[in-house]
Amino acid sequence: MVQLILISGYPSSGKTYRSNQLVDFFDSKIKAATEPHIRRLSVTHINDQTLGLQRDVYREARSEKDARGAEYSAVKRDLGRDTIVIADGLNYIKGFRYQLYCEAKAVQTPSCVVHIGTPIDKCKAINQGLLSNPDREGGYPNDIFENLVYRYEEPNGMTRWDSPLFTVPYDDSAPPYETIWTALIGTEGELKKVKPNLATVMKPAAESDYLYELDKTTQEIVNAVIAWQKDHIGELGGHVTFGDKAVELPASPVTLPQLQRIRRQFISLNRQHNLARPRIYGSFIEYLNTNFG
Repeated sequence: MVQLILISGYPSSGKTYRSNQLVDFFDSKIKAATEPHIRRLSVTHINDQTLGLQRDVYREARSEKDARGAEYSAVKRDLGRDTIVIADGLNYIKGFRYQLYCEAKAVQTPSCVVHIGTPIDKCKAINQGLLSNPDREGGYPNDIFENLVYRYEEPNGMTRWDSPLFTVPYDDSAPPYETIWTALIGTEGELKKVKPNLATVMKPAAESDYLYELDKTTQEIVNAVIAWQKDHIGELGGHVTFGDKAVELPASPVTLPQLQRIRRQFISLNRQHNLARPRIYGSFIEYLNTNFG
């Protein structure tokens, strides 16, 4: 049994500092436990430093995508062990947090999000201090810092992939250790169990035409969205309905390359899931809305 903690926050908000606090707490909690299934747990801390990533990777879209891929692969690899995985990346894109949530759910792993609630002005001051001190590392070049702050998508505890959500204010001396432990491990030493849903159960694709249906169905939805936008030029947002479900479009038009990129991500996530055709519709519409919201 494994557990996943996603750390999210502005650049230079203290994510690694809070992650190290959690590592120390979990290590001490495991060592003090008497239950064998708790004592066999270990803690893995994944961040840019452990992955050998430099801050400059966030300057270009391609290198940033590769960096997210490196974190994703590392998290996925460790989810197969008796490990508490602390993913201490920016995790600022909600679509990426959703991907990691799906991976955890697929292996019946409890997960939570810890939001480091440091104000932007404080983050900027910390970042400048890091940049001006040659004996310390971790600062972001100013242009990258401003860009990452602008693009940050704050976790929302009302969505299932960002919940349970724990926000740690800058002035708090420590995260809510025991509450996070209970959310992941359970009470009285009983490991918390997660029931996978239809969208995340990993099983071999039994139907020979599953990938064809996955490709065809998602393309139908993309085509319908593009056609709707052509018929409603100048309108802000809108809803493209598919039975009892609807794609909720953002205020600015969505381009075909944007839709195809999201579609490829969805296919990559679900190519082994063997979803029924109606479920493909519902899951892809939900995935689009997650990326648009």
